[in-house]
Amino acid sequence: MSHWIAAPILIPALAGAAMLLAGERRLGLQRALGIASCAALVLSAAIAVDSSASGVVQPYFVGDWPAPFGIVLVLDRLAALMLAVAAVIALAALAAAVAGERPWDARGRFFHPLFQLQLVGLNGAFLTGDLFNLFVFFEVLLIASYCLLLHGQGEARLRAGLHYVVVNLAASALFLVGVALLYSVTGTLNLADLALRVPRVSPADAPLVRVAALLLLVVFAVKAAAFPLYLWLPRAYATAAAPVAALFALMTKVGVYAIVRVHGVVFGPDAGEAALVAAPWLAPAALATALLGVVGALAAPSLGRMTAYLTVASVGTLLIAVSAFSTATLGAALYYLLHSSLAIATLFLVTGEIAARRGAVGDRLEQGAPVGRPVALGVLFLLSAAALVGLPPLSGFVGKVMILRSTGTLPGAALMWSVILVVGLLSLIGLMRAGSIVFWKATPATQAAPPHRRLTLVPPLALVACGAALAMFAAPVQRYTDAAARQLGDRGQYAKAILGEPKAATTRPFPAGVRTNGARP
Repeated sequence: MSHWIAAPILIPALAGAAMLLAGERRLGLQRALGIASCAALVLSAAIAVDSSASGVVQPYFVGDWPAPFGIVLVLDRLAALMLAVAAVIALAALAAAVAGERPWDARGRFFHPLFQLQLVGLNGAFLTGDLFNLFVFFEVLLIASYCLLLHGQGEARLRAGLHYVVVNLAASALFLVGVALLYSVTGTLNLADLALRVPRVSPADAPLVRVAALLLLVVFAVKAAAFPLYLWLPRAYATAAAPVAALFALMTKVGVYAIVRVHGVVFGPDAGEAALVAAPWLAPAALATALLGVVGALAAPSLGRMTAYLTVASVGTLLIAVSAFSTATLGAALYYLLHSSLAIATLFLVTGEIAARRGAVGDRLEQGAPVGRPVALGVLFLLSAAALVGLPPLSGFVGKVMILRSTGTLPGAALMWSVILVVGLLSLIGLMRAGSIVFWKATPATQAAPPHRRLTLVPPLALVACGAALAMFAAPVQRYTDAAARQLGDRGQYAKAILGEPKAATTRPFPAGVRTNGARP
């Protein structure tokens, strides 16, 4: 048993505790600890990706208690992929928070411990192999996000935060109800054990399992900001500090990850009466999410609100691929998940820089003072916007081509293609309009531009470079994401690694590209 598998959880937990012991007044030490923690997470994530590339599922039994009785962390290709993108975005977001003339981390209390607590929740959600501990880590990251959202104070953040808290607390209550129903029927919450027991439930208990699966789908849809449960996101993300919003780009991906992990494994093709119970609901919700997200982006009054709605639209595009629950579409979805997380985080950081350099106008889409350093910032905005909408040869184009190819043989492919292409076109129009207002329709300067440092452009530039690398090395990354999708469908290997016993009845993989629409296999 390799103890380093727990490092992505222990590193930020220990760093956050050390920050609290250091005290609020030692901000320099907290910054050093935070950067060191995020750098260590990048290194541990790189080791995890390399270690999981062989395809071996690696469990870590906390306290050496055997599954399904104890807490188990599981490292596979999918978990390693999520750890890597979280670590990269966290490092860039934290660097942005400590840079500038008025750094964000100095505008409120306990920023750095809360940031590390958020990473504990994110990494724990990606690594856990237990449904109840998924709930626990959800609550850890949500508690931290409540406080980070309000960091810097202000009436707008307080109102958005109240809405955010109420919606997510309601989702947490539903999560507990779904977990309780599932436990009452199966007697376990270990994901590997659930994958074995759900297909064997009696016909009398099957309706309870389906209800539990759909309740969990609602919960994960709230976290992912899918239609019709996305209305909490635009105001919350738009009012948050730019580095916090960049980190929040991962929050919706946690919801998508949970759908893939729970509904793809526990309620997958071999789940008996509950096989692919989410598929008939998820596909129309995904299409509506993408369309309504881009419509909201076109009507947004500010660049931050536009980026928040584009986050919703990207979730819709991602869920279109996930809803098919096939190996091909899941592989494409995982590549697009990497791209969209980096692109959204970059655009939030660029939006924060634009707001800081336009004086009183901020990021509102109206005429204002000229932007300080318009060339460098304009190039960053152009690159991040082009990647997000999917212009060639950037990673967004590669990801959308993968999704289009993987969904081409599915029922309703014409509708999926139409929505994906229309969303991309309307996103391009909205971002072009925003860019022209910000960079070309400036009023004559009546006062000096706000002071700024070149160093503040380094974090978004680093994320742009990561997006470029994702496009440049698209072939090996695609091989990795396709392998992750195949591994996710091999429930026999997953059960054997965690429970120590092969189960031939659970080894049938996802269909290669044929959608079942919830029918029993």
